[in-house]
Formats: sequence, C-alpha cells, structure tokens
Amino acid sequence: MNRPFNGFPAGKTRLIPLPAAFFSELLPQIDHPAELKVTLYAFWLLDRIEGEFRFFKAEDFEEDARLLEAFGKNPQTARANLRDALERAVQRGTLLKVNWGEGESALYFLNSPRGRAAVAALQKGEWSPEEIQRPEVRLTVERPNIFRLYEENIGPLTPLMAETLEDAEKTYPVEWIEEAIRAAVESNVRRWRYVEAILRARLERSEHEANRGKSEKDRRRYIQGEYGEFVEH
Repeated sequence: MNRPFNGFPAGKTRLIPLPAAFFSELLPQIDHPAELKVTLYAFWLLDRIEGEFRFFKAEDFEEDARLLEAFGKNPQTARANLRDALERAVQRGTLLKVNWGEGESALYFLNSPRGRAAVAALQKGEWSPEEIQRPEVRLTVERPNIFRLYEENIGPLTPLMAETLEDAEKTYPVEWIEEAIRAAVESNVRRWRYVEAILRARLERSEHEANRGKSEKDRRRYIQGEYGEFVEH
C-alpha cells in the first residue's frame, strides 16, 4: 500500500495550467485511470518544454521510472499499460499522434491550437524533430520547502511564523535556511531563534569573507598596478 499523501505544501509552488475544457468536457469522458494519468502527465511534461514545437515520445514516459511505477508492478507490464493508455488518449482526441522517420517513431502532440499547428507545419516539412533540443524531464520528489520543513522539525506554522519564514526567504538563500533548520534539529534546539542565529552568523561570515576578498584584491591592484614600483613589499 502506498503512503498516504501528506497534503500540498505551504508557500510558493509551481502551478500547471489546464484549460477549462479539460474539466467541463474531457474529464467526464475519461473512464480509464491509466488514460487519466497519461493525460495529466502530458500536460505536465509539455509545460516544461520550451519552444514553438512541443511534443513527446512514448519513450519519454517509459524512461521516467517514477511514472512507470504507476502502470504496473514489473517494467514489461507497466510499458504495455502505458502504451495502451496513450492510445486511448489518441483515440479520444486528447493527443495527436504522428509517425515520423524511417523507424516511424511516434510523436505525440496535445490536441490544442499550438499542437495542431505544429503537426501541420511538420507535415509540410517546415521543421524536423531532429532539429529540436528537448530537455530531459522526470518526475522527482520535490525538496521540502521551508514551510513544510519547519512544520516537520520545529513546530506548528502559525500565520505570524509564515510571515517570518517569508521574510527569511527574502534575506537568505533557501539552502541556508534548510541547512540551519537541520542543524537545529541535530543540536536538539528546535526553536526558530536558534535557526535565525545560525543564519545571521553565516551571513556575517559570508559578508566578512567577501569584504576581505575585496580588500585583498584592491591591495594587489595597488601593489601591482601603475605605482607598484614605489610600494615597499
């Protein structure tokens, strides 16, 4: 049995746009869980691809191990179920499928104005998939933001504390805050004031090192510069 979902985290998070027609027209028609999964994943994947022509291959889905786990207990069954779900989405009209190249690799496009225009341009020879550089996109477990990290390790997240954390994000890198919270837990001092003290000390140390580096650079410029021959060193 899978672990229960802990809920959506507080704070800023990336949102995936879905057209209103997905809810009013498409969602009521989808009667197969696997088809719904590939449909939502397609929206998520295409949102992370930049450029005028956005498409994906079945391999993009299959190579995402975290996604593949949702389609079967073993890879062979999972791939078969995934391919079947993709075909269902094509048959429903959610996705457009184009066979391309000598091996007739299947390309999938969202059945949207942009997707239909990309297919039309492809069929006219106006662009080629080989010319498009696409990033490797995979489902990953997102790092806990500082709000969740605070709740799990320090205490309840009150409105006032949420504001404090938001201010901290503006002052310190998120990585510093995460490391400071972990340091507080390791020291068994689960208080925000302790975390804040760690952050202030690190900021002061960082500024001191930066100023020292700048002073050293200025000193070398003075010694090695135009008037360097007149300086005893």
